[in-house]
Amino acid sequence: MQQAATSSFAASLDAGLSGATRVYFIVGDPIAQVRSPAGVTAALRAAGRDALVVPAHVAPADLPAFFAGIAPMRNVDGVIITVPHKFSAASYCATLADAAAFLGAANTLRRNADGSWHGGMFDGTGFVAALVAAGCELRGKRALLVGAGGAGSAIGHALIQGGVGSLDVRDNDAERTGSLTARLNALGHGAARGVGADVAAHTYDVVVNASPLGMRAGDPLPIDVANLPATTFVGDVVTKPPLTPLIEAARARGCVTVTGTQMFERVCERMVEFLLETAPGV
Repeated sequence: MQQAATSSFAASLDAGLSGATRVYFIVGDPIAQVRSPAGVTAALRAAGRDALVVPAHVAPADLPAFFAGIAPMRNVDGVIITVPHKFSAASYCATLADAAAFLGAANTLRRNADGSWHGGMFDGTGFVAALVAAGCELRGKRALLVGAGGAGSAIGHALIQGGVGSLDVRDNDAERTGSLTARLNALGHGAARGVGADVAAHTYDVVVNASPLGMRAGDPLPIDVANLPATTFVGDVVTKPPLTPLIEAARARGCVTVTGTQMFERVCERMVEFLLETAPGV
């Protein structure tokens, strides 16, 4: 009976696992809310990679120990980075793709041939791809971004690169907001500036929540939706719950929305493509 139960458990865990399976970690604090392990594992396997994505709950103070620990593990081919480690992760990379280098942040790391890490950042391009797929034409639009952390910075960069006419950024960290808007303005595309909490959300064509607001029951809405016109595109990076209070409120106003799940699907495509550019076993 016990042997049968053990065999059944092993089969349900994953019949495809073996000593040859390539390992990818997803690291964050917290980590229980992420959906990446199953989705990225499935995408890697669909592409022919014998792989498994493993969640790792690592506090910021322990991040150096985490990277020191996985460095000699020759079956670890990559790391997916989530909150709050995206800026810190860039410092562990010997090389960075263009967007990651511009932002000083990374959400996906793969091995270089010498065993060091190469970092990429896909939160922004993934979110904008989902926004465009929903029917949003960014050219000349006025956008509001709530949150200038790792994901928010990447989304702000992608919105400016995508052609918005102006980008207002609201974040509690004034220094971080100032740094982001200054770097975006240096690109010479749309104008970026920091704004306060009293900003009137109904004056924007595109509103994006890239903050954690909405993850916890009782969180306030990141913006006041009372006067949002139905022509406003509203996006939220939060994936759990799948339909955040902001998304529900925006839909009630008739707005077209992009959920965190829709964003993640596009981000996942880009992360997997990036991870597969390296050969297993380096």
